[in-house]
Amino acid sequence: MTTRIAIDCMGGDHGPSVTVPAAIQFLAEHAAAHVILVGRDEALRPLLGSHVENPRLRIQHASEVVAMDESPALALRNKKDSSMRVAVNLVKAGEADVCVSAGNTGALMAISRFVLKMLPGIDRPAICAPLPTVNGHTHMLDLGANVDCGPEHLLQFGIMGAMLVSAMEHKERPTVGILNIGEEEIKGNEVVKAAAELLRASDLNFIGNVEGDGIYKGDADVIVCDGFVGNVALKTSEGLAQMLASSLRSEFKRNWLTKIAALIAISVLNNFKRRFDHRRYNGAILLGLKGISVKSHGSADVLAFGNALSRAYDAVENQVLERITGRIAQMASAPVAAVEKV
Repeated sequence: MTTRIAIDCMGGDHGPSVTVPAAIQFLAEHAAAHVILVGRDEALRPLLGSHVENPRLRIQHASEVVAMDESPALALRNKKDSSMRVAVNLVKAGEADVCVSAGNTGALMAISRFVLKMLPGIDRPAICAPLPTVNGHTHMLDLGANVDCGPEHLLQFGIMGAMLVSAMEHKERPTVGILNIGEEEIKGNEVVKAAAELLRASDLNFIGNVEGDGIYKGDADVIVCDGFVGNVALKTSEGLAQMLASSLRSEFKRNWLTKIAALIAISVLNNFKRRFDHRRYNGAILLGLKGISVKSHGSADVLAFGNALSRAYDAVENQVLERITGRIAQMASAPVAAVEKV
């Protein structure tokens, strides 16, 4: 099976200087993949060198670029030939199986929703990404697409997250939890409590409420929350990780004794850094659309963007979209009395 990935090469903080080398390296590691580099031809071609002749790679010219601080509405309305819009259009047209962008998150969400449309039975798209835990990783959604959600939206997020994990990690019944301020059923606001009831009534492997510290304990394979809470939790975690890394470096450089200690502990420190390196978890999938869009961190380097490409590839190879579509269709055909039994 050939997986075709459309790459918004102009998006992100670094643009083609990161996206093009990452694409070349990705092709070297995935023999069955094809990539379409979308962006200004004059900016992309010089970076390819001899790889310009690679039959598994082609350039799709796009004359415009969506800025990182640009209004999503304006990007959608006024930049129809942006590298981001053209990449999503390729998925819509069936010329690509998935698109990847490190560009403006709001614009990617707006363009993807407008071009690809929502799956029947899903009201809102959700951003889902893996987060490291003490024993592996968990998947959390929504991470910023929806500030306000109703109980039924959180149920839909749980279904999509479970199907994603089931497909990509080959877990028949992944555990699902809902982020809350306590483990007891009486805790939380009315929306979260109502959503928990819907999840509990479904046939998902729902384990109940998960507190903030449970995210990194690995309490559940999938953790559901609204986009406001999810984005705050994500950004707080990233800031904490950066602070800890910076503090460790400062402490080990304090004097000659701490520098010797750093040399002794170098292998442990490297293993720790590798295990919790946020670049390894790069690539958030926009779920709920009739196509797959993957959002990379805007500040991604070659390693991080390459991981986003690999995640996009895995989502296609493991038929994530088909799994979600099939589950939603199953819900729609269920008897009225069992409609919540998803």
